[in-house]
Amino acid sequence: MSFSCDINVLLYASDSTSPVHHKAQAFLKQASAGGDLFCLGWPTVMSYLCIATHPGIFRAPLTPAEALANVEGLAGQPRVRLLAEETGFLEVYRAVTGSFPVRGNLVPDAHLAALLRQHGIGRIYTRDADFRKFSFLDVRDPFAE
Repeated sequence: MSFSCDINVLLYASDSTSPVHHKAQAFLKQASAGGDLFCLGWPTVMSYLCIATHPGIFRAPLTPAEALANVEGLAGQPRVRLLAEETGFLEVYRAVTGSFPVRGNLVPDAHLAALLRQHGIGRIYTRDADFRKFSFLDVRDPFAE
């Protein structure tokens, strides 16, 4: 079964000050080497590049080269796939967001949820409880004991 993760997992893996830094690194290592496909949405990747390099947001910002090297290293693993929107994406987005209002910070989550649905991916690893609003997703905290 294919799965994905949200940006927070990528950021924790890059933030050495995070209490779950080592767990996030171990999760990404296992996820990219496991038997199932680890699928990352381009919106997640671009958000990672934005936040991980932003000195006003990220505690110890990476250089653009460091952040891009992290993405390339992950994307270069044989079991990792990058997902992009395909024809009909707007209809999928409309279906995913049709039962409740989506605005503000929920828009990027809905974007990722719709992208996962379009590609038939039903599991996401994240600490963001907003993903539980999308009933088709099996939302799991990768750091839960």
